[in-house]
Amino acid sequence: QVQLVESGGGLVQAGGSLRLSCAASGRAFSAYMMGWFRQAPGKEREFVAAISWSYGFTYYAESLKGRFTISRDNAKNTVYLQMNSLEPEDSAVYYCARTKAPYSDYRRPYEYEYWGQGTQVTVSS
Repeated sequence: QVQLVESGGGLVQAGGSLRLSCAASGRAFSAYMMGWFRQAPGKEREFVAAISWSYGFTYYAESLKGRFTISRDNAKNTVYLQMNSLEPEDSAVYYCARTKAPYSDYRRPYEYEYWGQGTQVTVSS
């Protein structure tokens, strides 16, 4: 059984920063990708960033490069999403997830097998 628990969301003013955490437990993660997605009301779930657990290779949605940084701490089994220069358009529920297979397409939500419960991020203008 895999469990993913996000934390770190909240209310922040535009221009501010937040760091989200995703604590992972259960079955092995080393061969998989971990991803962050977000979903705003009335919109589809959107890819934010992904990281390979073993090597730390990182991937980002093009529109978020330079503002968001994904990282992981293998010893703590935790993945992070540092979000800087936040904008009201970044408001959404943020989810972390683990892919179904080592070579899954990390950009596609359907390629992820396990999801956390989500954490709300609200950016006020």
